[in-house]
Amino acid sequence: MDSELQERLRAAFRDKLRLLPAELPAARGRTVPARDPATLLPSTRVLLKRRELAEVEKELQNQRQEFQQRMQRLAERRQRLARRREQHRDAVLRSESFLKAVAAGRERALRRAGEERARAEAERAEAARLQRELEQLLRHRERLARRLRSLRPFGDYLRDVLARMGQFQDVSAMLEHFGVLAGVRAALAREAEAEQELLAQGRAQLQRYRQDTGTQLLGTRNELARLHARLEAARRDVLQWESCWTHIQSTAVQKTLLLGQIKLAVLNLFQQTTAQLRIPTDRAQEDTKAQLDMVLLCMQGLADICATGTHPQNHRGARLLQGQE
Repeated sequence: MDSELQERLRAAFRDKLRLLPAELPAARGRTVPARDPATLLPSTRVLLKRRELAEVEKELQNQRQEFQQRMQRLAERRQRLARRREQHRDAVLRSESFLKAVAAGRERALRRAGEERARAEAERAEAARLQRELEQLLRHRERLARRLRSLRPFGDYLRDVLARMGQFQDVSAMLEHFGVLAGVRAALAREAEAEQELLAQGRAQLQRYRQDTGTQLLGTRNELARLHARLEAARRDVLQWESCWTHIQSTAVQKTLLLGQIKLAVLNLFQQTTAQLRIPTDRAQEDTKAQLDMVLLCMQGLADICATGTHPQNHRGARLLQGQE
């Protein structure tokens, strides 16, 4: 508010300073004709300026007082508005509490009415259920009455039997005796049924045992047949391998004889070749491979000599035969 007041005072002061010197406001509301500033004395111009400043200051003071009065009225109005707002808030709070109380009472009334309706519905349902139960009991009573009327001849018959037998005191004792007999008979029937059931279970177990035994016996017979077949196959394999071994042994003997003949032939050929060509022999008689290599070498040398037709002394085959290479 102070900044707004200062701004307004500055604006009013600027407006006063911008007034033209043609006409100046007088202190008592009179207008004084303006003079030419050039014709006035400096002291007069200063006085005029001071007078103008005093009037401006006075005007500013009046506006300041007016503004303060207006601000005071505004503050009072704000206070009244605040009090009215507080009163309105209190009234609203009172009305809200009243409405809440009314709503709570209405809710309680509705709840009580609902409970009363539910209680009335439950009572009506209970009454209907009791009525249905009463009707069922009446119908059951009627059925029992009809059954009693239908069983009355049997009662007369039992009394006649009791009178003829003369063994029991009343019908109840006779019925109790026959009830005991019926219970014993039922117990015997149950025991017989249990025995029959045990017998059936034993027969079923015996049948299962027979089936299991038959299955095991069949499996044993199949296993025995399979093992017998394997035995026969093993015997055939033994005979086949024995014949094969005999053949191998005979073949080995023949191969051994043939190998001895080959060794002997190689040895004879080696001796004849080395003797014919006068080649020194440093191979053992058991080294058939070395003897055969020497024979092949000699045959290669002879083949080279025959192919070229050169003198034996100048040919590589001759040198080979003489053992120079």
